[in-house]
Amino acid sequence: MFATPAFAQAAGGGGAAGAITSFVPLILIFAIMYFLLIRPQQKKMKDHQKMVEALRRGDQVVTAGGLIGKVSKVKEDGELEVELADNVKVRVVRSTISQVLNKTEPANT
Repeated sequence: MFATPAFAQAAGGGGAAGAITSFVPLILIFAIMYFLLIRPQQKKMKDHQKMVEALRRGDQVVTAGGLIGKVSKVKEDGELEVELADNVKVRVVRSTISQVLNKTEPANT
């Protein structure tokens, strides 16, 4: 019923090696989460940022709300003016652009 002193001493002998091996699964789970979830999401955000920064007048875009229009003016304060139809222009925040359908060619100067 009772543990003998020799058996009790042998059970606690892991020390530092036991502590390190208990953290290995936690470290592996974090590494897997980083490579499967965090890293691809950061890459996607970086690509979206590049796409938004490269917007120019004349690009046909899709907003996050599903509106399709043509960029008529690019403002400096993070806004775009998008023309949805003839004489129908809306101000849109740059980050809400979800896709660029048609890029315009840069003008040769």
